[in-house]
Amino acid sequence: MRVLFIGGTGLISSACSRLAIEKGIDLYHFNRGKSHRHIDGVKTIIGNIRNINEAKNELKDYSFDVVVDWICFNIEHAKNSYYLFKNKTNQFIFISSASIYQKPIPTLPITEETPIKNPFWQYSRDKIVCEKFFQEMYKENQFPITIIRPSHTYDKTSIPLSWGYTAIDRMKKRKKIIIHGDGTSIWVMTHHQDFAKGFLGILGNKKSIGERFHITSDELLTWNKIYQTFADELGVPLTAVHVTSEKIAKIDSKVGAGLLGDKSYSVIFDNSKIKKFVPEFECTESFQNGVKEIIEFYRNNPSWQIVDESNNMIIEEIIKKYS
Repeated sequence: MRVLFIGGTGLISSACSRLAIEKGIDLYHFNRGKSHRHIDGVKTIIGNIRNINEAKNELKDYSFDVVVDWICFNIEHAKNSYYLFKNKTNQFIFISSASIYQKPIPTLPITEETPIKNPFWQYSRDKIVCEKFFQEMYKENQFPITIIRPSHTYDKTSIPLSWGYTAIDRMKKRKKIIIHGDGTSIWVMTHHQDFAKGFLGILGNKKSIGERFHITSDELLTWNKIYQTFADELGVPLTAVHVTSEKIAKIDSKVGAGLLGDKSYSVIFDNSKIKKFVPEFECTESFQNGVKEIIEFYRNNPSWQIVDESNNMIIEEIIKKYS
């Protein structure tokens, strides 16, 4: 099976790339060749997908069984991908987001039929527009679309906390950190290698054409537990200040958008659909082990230990104003 990943070296796509190579897939990447993540066995086509004429020229002699667009974030990107690949592939996979599900969430658990609407986060609204476009192309022109909706997926390089490594640094220095709300809302973290197991089962799966899937862990966590797990692994006491997402958004609009548009709500995902299409899909990486992996990586890679002082100032301002 010949597969093209547009991108392919990101947090989620790198795990999918490695598993694809292990499974003997003839995998190509189309990107600018600048990522720090090197994946043995991949054939890279150097180019800029945002330059439509350049991309068309670079891809003119290729066709693929499956094309996966990992970096489609708005309607312009979606239309360009449709134009480039409408006659070049038997399956086109659009990577959407589970954050598109209606906020506030009407009922739990969340299924693929949960309404989609997110008035709080532009990122999610753009993904919704892309989904609708691809579904229209499927209905009108038989464009072979499959839609995948990841939720909060992480690897050893990504710290799944508000303000990233700055929050870790504050924990290490016994400073106060912020947890949104009262910390008791339920959240799901998915290790990228677990996500890859479900995703690979969709590649070339003809029955998945026209379908939508979210792929997440079934492990349920509270935000208090998430932060406590990091503190325990660091061997420090957790000194947390709880502040509502609305108040955080008033001072930090970027972090606030992700909270109000996604993380401030409890989520429980029903993964029965992806398990039906990919029976071998099973998440085996616990969040506790994932945190061990993250802390070990940062401990061994000082160049990644980047503290953003502007974030520190924002955190201090929120604590001073609302704690």
